[in-house]
Amino acid sequence: MITIKNVTKNFAKINKKKEKEEFTAVDNLSFDVNEGEILGILGPNGAGKTTLLRMIAGIMQPNKGTITIDDLNYEKNETDIKKMLAYLSGNTKIYGTISPYELLKMCAEIYDVPASEIDSRIKEISKILNMDSFLHNRIEKLSTGQTQRVNIARCMIHKPKYYILDEATSGLDIITSQIILNFIKDEKSKGKTILYSTHYMEEAENICDMIIMINKGRIIATGTPEKIKKETKTNNLRDAFFALVGESHE
Repeated sequence: MITIKNVTKNFAKINKKKEKEEFTAVDNLSFDVNEGEILGILGPNGAGKTTLLRMIAGIMQPNKGTITIDDLNYEKNETDIKKMLAYLSGNTKIYGTISPYELLKMCAEIYDVPASEIDSRIKEISKILNMDSFLHNRIEKLSTGQTQRVNIARCMIHKPKYYILDEATSGLDIITSQIILNFIKDEKSKGKTILYSTHYMEEAENICDMIIMINKGRIIATGTPEKIKKETKTNNLRDAFFALVGESHE
């Protein structure tokens, strides 16, 4: 289980008067992520989704609050936690001059995957993500969708318990998006836990067990998609979001 308790993250920026001022990107958030579920983190750009996920992944530290993963914390157990996690953002950069095969082999070695298992694991992942046709091509020659599949493969190589996926399908074509969504469903069927951030409400409605809606750094709704729609008297999560923030999208 992942437990987020009273987590806050502040940043400093320079305003129009060239004065330094502080703003809150994530504002006192608390929630649990249960094992074996897909939790959707939904909200518009700038809502605080990426900052939140980076803190859960250990890339950033909160100014206040605590994050524990299987009762471990980053201060004392960073290495153990990161072996359990895979983190992917929509703009993750990977080496362009090597092939997906070479990248996956390198990642497997970093995560201490037994040498006798590396080739079979790469073959299995390549089949799942439909990568066989470009597995040995240079990454810099791949399309955006193919590169994102390589990024997903990189996350899978050490068989993590938790996936943290930030805008994983943003800007991708419909075929690649579906491959990634199928991968998420398949990993859930294996008992894996997925935190899935997106601003595509329809996508989240189709795959997420639980939803947390965030706006301006704060949670504005939490529950199953059906619960949120029922409480807002709407037919879809997009309308539910606008009902919650009191804005029209027409």
